Amino acid sequence: MNTKLYFGGNIITMDDKNPYVQAVLTQNDKIIAVGDYNELIKNADEKINLNGKTMLPAFIDAHSHFSSYAISLLQPSVANCKSFDDILNVINDYIKQNNIKKDKWITVKDFDPDNIKEKCYPNSDVLDKFENPILLEHKSGHTGVFNSSALKNLDIDINTPVPEGGKIEQKNGKLTGYIEENALIKYMQKMPMPKMEEIEGAYLKSGERYASYGITTAQEGMIMDAMDAMLKLLCDKNLLKIDLIGYLDLRNCDNTLKVFGEHIDKYKNHFKIGGYKVFLDGSPQAKTAWLTEPYENSDYCGYPTLTDDELSKYIKRAIDDNKQILAHCNGDAAAEQYLTVYEKLNTQKNIRPVMVHAQMLRQDQMPRLKKIGMIPSFFIAHVYQWGDTHIKNLGFKRASQISPANTAVENEILFTFHQDSPVIEPNMLETVWCAVNRKTKDGVTLGENQKISVINALKAITINAAYQYFEENIKGSIEVGKQADFVILNDNPLKVEDDKIKDILVLETIKNGQIIYKKDM
Repeated sequence: MNTKLYFGGNIITMDDKNPYVQAVLTQNDKIIAVGDYNELIKNADEKINLNGKTMLPAFIDAHSHFSSYAISLLQPSVANCKSFDDILNVINDYIKQNNIKKDKWITVKDFDPDNIKEKCYPNSDVLDKFENPILLEHKSGHTGVFNSSALKNLDIDINTPVPEGGKIEQKNGKLTGYIEENALIKYMQKMPMPKMEEIEGAYLKSGERYASYGITTAQEGMIMDAMDAMLKLLCDKNLLKIDLIGYLDLRNCDNTLKVFGEHIDKYKNHFKIGGYKVFLDGSPQAKTAWLTEPYENSDYCGYPTLTDDELSKYIKRAIDDNKQILAHCNGDAAAEQYLTVYEKLNTQKNIRPVMVHAQMLRQDQMPRLKKIGMIPSFFIAHVYQWGDTHIKNLGFKRASQISPANTAVENEILFTFHQDSPVIEPNMLETVWCAVNRKTKDGVTLGENQKISVINALKAITINAAYQYFEENIKGSIEVGKQADFVILNDNPLKVEDDKIKDILVLETIKNGQIIYKKDM
């Protein structure tokens, strides 16, 4: 059996008892020894000199939407657009370059009204320049604008009932095309999916992208029954080189549980079902997150997407099924709902519930979180990506306390980090940089008291994330018996200047002892 010895660099184990080692010996897909180079070299068939580079346990994505990220690779982006005209030009170029027929749906990604001169959403008639059904989707994925062709295709008119926890906007008795939250989710599920051959290629690219950021375990953060065929393709064709853990939409998941029965709580072709997922509110940048206190200069607090009774039913099912539950909570009122309903059920089962995003989690809520073993997974890159918008929407005092990672450290609460891809790229090192520096795009330090150490930020994307998935015994640190999942970097994040962390390069990603990504140099 082939053994490999890694040596000659900075090997950071993420094991508190043994944080640095000289060498790591692996056999096939497992770590069989760590420690002294002179001892381990005696049993090495293959010697891999790191030549001063840095090796860590591979990064673990604590929350994203792998399939949505794959599909997003097929969509035109308006991230760099500065006006409505720019957006129309991007769509026009996309149609011409790809020879798009007039009946084909087009989803346009990465729209953010704060980035364009109009500072607002276009109405549907702006997008009616095109005959194609079009959805212009906000970067958060929580809101969007349909053109008239899309509205007609979806049978949406001024008399269409609005799903609870959502919005279909009308002005002067006319649809604007703007739709948000549960209403958007409902109608996006009715949109046609790309062709399977397109999806297959996109899945392969998606896996390559995640691996290029040092990730060997990722999440499918909200599986709806419309995705069953796509995920079956992913598994049947064995397209995954990284592990993927799926969480089912609790509103409609029984069929998916049947389809993927062999994947429940165990990997098959690198995919497993890890539990359930619910949404409790929207996003603070789109002003749909549910807050206790109103947004700045208004009396509006956002709104919930589930009643307490509905949430109680879903949490109870997770507890009864002994399955982990993830709840999307951005606002502090949504966090309060999740905590209160969970506490009332008074369960003794340790299903490690997760509060996804936890943007506005308050200090007074932390002890309750700790008591029930709930894990906050912070989308901490919000500080950089939308920090300036949060200052405008929430005021500096509240905005400075978003993603309160240091408060979690002070309360000895285990937490993880994520990027919610495709909302942003699954760039783990940028996320570490965000947590350590807390700078906005305008250079504002947002929450000096919430900065954390580099080592705590690295734990959030390695050993803590492994714990979130009940995989701390097989992943997340470089220890004997764990999987040979590594990332090799060109510099040591513990030794470079804090502001340089985002510039560190992922050189190699290794999964089960095999290189799945190597940077072209």
